[in-house]
Amino acid sequence: MEINFESYKVFYVVAQELSFSKAAKKLYISQSAVSQSIRQLEKKLAIPLFNRSTKRVTLTPDGLALLSHIEPAINMIHQGEHYLQESKSLKRGQLHIAASDTICRYYLLDFFKAYHDTYPGVDIKVTNRTSVQCVELLNKGNVDFIVTNLPNAHTSADMTIKPTKDFKDVFIANPRHMDLSKPYKFKDLTKHPMLMLTKNTTTSEFLYHLFEESNLPLNPSIELGSIDLLVDMTRINLGISFVPEFCVMPSDDLQIIEVEETIPLRQIGLITHNKRPLSAASKKFVELLLGT
Repeated sequence: MEINFESYKVFYVVAQELSFSKAAKKLYISQSAVSQSIRQLEKKLAIPLFNRSTKRVTLTPDGLALLSHIEPAINMIHQGEHYLQESKSLKRGQLHIAASDTICRYYLLDFFKAYHDTYPGVDIKVTNRTSVQCVELLNKGNVDFIVTNLPNAHTSADMTIKPTKDFKDVFIANPRHMDLSKPYKFKDLTKHPMLMLTKNTTTSEFLYHLFEESNLPLNPSIELGSIDLLVDMTRINLGISFVPEFCVMPSDDLQIIEVEETIPLRQIGLITHNKRPLSAASKKFVELLLGT
């Protein structure tokens, strides 16, 4: 079956906009041309790709499946164009990274400043997602590379992982919540309300694994999407939390809980996709991050 690239390009834009009229404006063609292209594609594939009504356009299950294959291809083409357009002097270009807001704030911020000072003409685009969601973005080709917490069980054999920083995780509490002058066992901590990140994060997965190894239950009383909010809610004495130590500034209303068990060190890592070459702009940031 032979279908030209333009048909898939039209399909991709309609799928992104979920509107034939908006897609027509973005493609600089008529709405009828968009409709005709989609009809021809559906005819050749012998499947409907969109549900059409007077109020809205949605993808069919087959349309969603096709999009999952088309999107990485479109993104790879765009990246190829950007790669060729960038000058070796890096007077222009774009760097697109995905990382959690915690990693950006507590780890990458200084690197962003150093990079911008050296290459002010390169735009730095950052997409904030959890470390798990960052892997999905890399798989789809939506970003140049990602910086995540390790271990990250969602990476694949198509990816290269380079650790860049070791860190340890700690339990924290308000001193009014419990006696912090003595160490605790994990089983003692289960008696207290546990504030945790949502399950689609590497930090939560790591903590669940720690407790499973000790055959202990873990039932969070509150689940949040932000480390900073987790720390703030611990500070106002809503329970105890498990967070990277570099996010904590001990004070009168927030202290680290000593534990008897050893908590393994984790790492922050740079992850690239083996099937997609890094742009000149990305290579320079990687060199800065790795200190090479």
